Amino acid sequence: MSVTVFIRYQIDPFKRVQFEEYAKRWLTIIPRSGGELIGYFMPHEGTNNVAFGLISFSNLAAYEAYRARLRVDLDGIANFNFAEAEKLILAEDRTFLRKVVV
Repeated sequence: MSVTVFIRYQIDPFKRVQFEEYAKRWLTIIPRSGGELIGYFMPHEGTNNVAFGLISFSNLAAYEAYRARLRVDLDGIANFNFAEAEKLILAEDRTFLRKVVV
């Protein structure tokens, strides 16, 4: 059973450009670390302080291995530090989803 991590970010609406830069950096880091990046989604119209990220894994063990690899990936560490220094993410929620087979 595959799982998709649905990440809901509450972002500083005045730092959307920085969040977009943060999200674009993950485009190479996530696949290299073992995740299947579905995408990052930014505010376009309407609510201006919520963004989303979706990443799939074959199972929860694969997700845990991915998280361990991120903790030692120099580009991943730099991106986490960038987000923290810029204070662009105010809150982050993760939900683990499975696809409903019809």
